[in-house]
Amino acid sequence: MHYYVYILWSASLGKTYTGFTTDLSVRLLAHNVGVKGWTIRGRPWILIHRETFTDKVESLKREKYFKTGAGRDYIKQYILPKI
Repeated sequence: MHYYVYILWSASLGKTYTGFTTDLSVRLLAHNVGVKGWTIRGRPWILIHRETFTDKVESLKREKYFKTGAGRDYIKQYILPKI
């Protein structure tokens, strides 16, 4: 099984969203078409970064890192300039 840590971008909000899933295509669809949750406000969400893991614990650690101050700085410095 694969685990994904992903970062989405909302141009309308000017914000990113970081998440974890085992099915990236279904999860992206849920963010853009689903009827509830925080991401309903920022549609459309575009996938700007993803990382694949075979270990769930490692993927959750990476997601947690991206949600820290240092992780948000990393996103701003290395990921956002690519979009």
